[in-house]
Amino acid sequence: MAFTLRLDDDAREELRRLAEAEGVSQQEAVRRAIRDRSQRLALHADVADAAARGASQYAELLDRLST
Repeated sequence: MAFTLRLDDDAREELRRLAEAEGVSQQEAVRRAIRDRSQRLALHADVADAAARGASQYAELLDRLST
């Protein structure tokens, strides 16, 4: 699927530098950035879920340690 990505001058220059630094096309740099951001969001959600489960599982212990 093709689409047009409109960028301001600053973003276009950042993309150019990113692609050059990674030795890939600007199109590939955009794909990688999307994939990276998606993976980071998924990891953040996983960590938040694990923290909530841990807080629930160890609520009594955490309460005793905090007093």
